[in-house]
Amino acid sequence: MISGSTILLEDDPEEQNSRTISALSRLESIAMADGRLEKLAEDLVKHWDERLEAIDGKGMIVAISRRAAVALYDEIIKCRPEWHAKDIDKGGIKVVMTSPASDPSALRVHATTPQEKKLLEKRIKDPDDPLKLVIVRDMWLTGFDAPCLHTLYVDKPMRGQGLMQAVARVNRVWKDKPGGLVVDYIGIGEELKAAIAQYTRARGGENRGEPVEFIEEALTILKETIAIIRDMLHGVDLTGIATDAKRALVALPIAMNHLVKLNQKPDTAGKDEKPPGVKRFLDQVTKLSKAQALAGTHRDALALRNEIAFYQAVKAGLVKFTSVGVGKSKVEKEAAMRQIVAKGVLVNGVTDLYKTLGIEKPDISVLDEIFLAKLAEIPQKNLAAELLQRLINDEIQSRGRRNTTQAQKFSKKLTDAIQKYTNRGLTSAQVIEELIKLAQEIAADKPPPGMTEDEFAFYEALRENESAVREMGDPILKALAHELTDKLRKSATIDWQKRETARARMRLLVKVLLTKYKYPPDKQPDAVEKVIAQAELYADLWAVEGA
Repeated sequence: MISGSTILLEDDPEEQNSRTISALSRLESIAMADGRLEKLAEDLVKHWDERLEAIDGKGMIVAISRRAAVALYDEIIKCRPEWHAKDIDKGGIKVVMTSPASDPSALRVHATTPQEKKLLEKRIKDPDDPLKLVIVRDMWLTGFDAPCLHTLYVDKPMRGQGLMQAVARVNRVWKDKPGGLVVDYIGIGEELKAAIAQYTRARGGENRGEPVEFIEEALTILKETIAIIRDMLHGVDLTGIATDAKRALVALPIAMNHLVKLNQKPDTAGKDEKPPGVKRFLDQVTKLSKAQALAGTHRDALALRNEIAFYQAVKAGLVKFTSVGVGKSKVEKEAAMRQIVAKGVLVNGVTDLYKTLGIEKPDISVLDEIFLAKLAEIPQKNLAAELLQRLINDEIQSRGRRNTTQAQKFSKKLTDAIQKYTNRGLTSAQVIEELIKLAQEIAADKPPPGMTEDEFAFYEALRENESAVREMGDPILKALAHELTDKLRKSATIDWQKRETARARMRLLVKVLLTKYKYPPDKQPDAVEKVIAQAELYADLWAVEGA
């Protein structure tokens, strides 16, 4: 930074009152001294680029005067000409201020009507709008709320409630934003501390915790967390991961495999829980990412950013390609990938783990033999088992949308195999063998010649009863499945499954057909339930076909 200090703020309620700071004219000439705004602009642009690597969002610049705001805008545009646009609905940076007709033309260029100000307000509040920075003097420092604002660049003396109001612009909760960052170019650090102290006392701050911390404190957390993560990955060769993308790609699956087996416990069998090592790693990387969002522009943090990117890549891979990622939000995934994409360190390897492992991504619906054979050969057995489990589970869920019997049957087999593995009844290599057999069984379980997918679903539901298979024989069961499918489809009306009278009519139709084909009477009630459950999956599709 060229002057002042960097201060961090945790989320804190907005102060409602404000007062205007006057008598700034004597300082304006100092702030606009030859060369100062040029250096400030260069520093600000560099800082903003680094800031966006750590956290997405927007920023506000507070200038000492309208003239200084416009001059700073011009200097920033020299650094980033692509940010400039004459049109109010375009451009990456804007000056927001009033400008009377008596202003010189250089200032009048930035004059906006009330309607245009509303448009700028809408743009800066929209996270997806390309407008990322606004320069203000007094405008929007009070009564303005844009949660995606996370950085406040201050080049104007401020104090008391007015300062607190300005700070409140950037401390709103939003996505993965851990707090607001204040970059002090003019020396407001002591005033900010005094304002915070006064504010917390007025609010009964004895038990409210410390809302302000210097960037060094966040940096300490960042370094401590990296040390913990390095310790968790002890035994994994991390040489060159921060400087050599190829080495990082080699280490990526090894690190994931290491974490999947780290601290595994047999007492989690049958439970929907992450492996302990993975859970702890995900928590630590989340903590690391938050610390980086606050301290990422510090020189020491910048030196660690590629190593941090690697750990975020490992997390992204675990979240995306193994069962531990189920339930993770889009926001978490975006946050994990942001810095990696910004620097291009690991993006190819992270987005295509299959290629990193040396195998082609499979067609999930086929699970072909070549893919399964290659998966069995990769050295990272724990990761291979997790990946295969996820692929099989995805295929089971996909089939379950059309065939309830298949889904139930294969879900049980998958659960049994994983439970044996978790209880140490199977090694990683053995569970991979079991899962490959299951995948092959799923791939082979398809309609025989002359039978549609719909008919096959009812056929499988009917043949769940072994006595029916013995007494009726396969040809009769197939004929029953064919007629059941045909008559249920023709009888389906919109939302029939939600109306009791319509459900009763469909159940009667099934009973009549079961009796007609001499389905074992003692097994008919169970068969009716299974057939109706299967028919409900096709309810909306059939109703539309018949409309």
